[in-house]
Amino acid sequence: MEIVNRVAESAIETLDLAALAPPEPAAFDLEPHLYRGLVLREREFRQSLKETDWSQYEGSDVAVFCSADALIPTWAYMLVAARLDGVAASVAAGTPAEVRQAGLMANLRDLDWSRYEGKPVVLKGCGNDLVPLDAFVQATRRLQGGASKIMYGEACSAVPVWRKPATASTGGATAKPAGVKPAGLPTGKKPVGPPR
Repeated sequence: MEIVNRVAESAIETLDLAALAPPEPAAFDLEPHLYRGLVLREREFRQSLKETDWSQYEGSDVAVFCSADALIPTWAYMLVAARLDGVAASVAAGTPAEVRQAGLMANLRDLDWSRYEGKPVVLKGCGNDLVPLDAFVQATRRLQGGASKIMYGEACSAVPVWRKPATASTGGATAKPAGVKPAGLPTGKKPVGPPR
């Protein structure tokens, strides 16, 4: 007897949000450019940036952050961004993980959701810390516009989240809204039946 994989043959679509994440960006840490790794002194900071080999970031997406618990003025990030202009493919403030998650959310917004129209969809969940909770929330909201069903987990053991409501049939009697009196009766009058 042939074993049939019903999950593989089903119409269920799996959406792996982690696959939407861009590659991890290159990191530019401000900490080595601080005095004793804690204080930003403008003259020394500018000199340190001047001596940096920026070619190592050629064509890369770069995340600019500070690993030290130090107060960093906004203009320090701006100076780094200015140095990376024309060198890096993109520059963003945040840790590499934060910048990657922001890229995932941007890709989620640009996703072609029409491919999930009328289909049951599993949002793959495998405890991946890369995917922020909001990505699952936003994906659920977008899928409700077209999918027939939304589940979480794996196709073989998914948790049901939402199902498209069944549409009312057009034939037969229609239910009257609560509190609506039958048409043609005066207010406060009861219908009179045939005489006995």
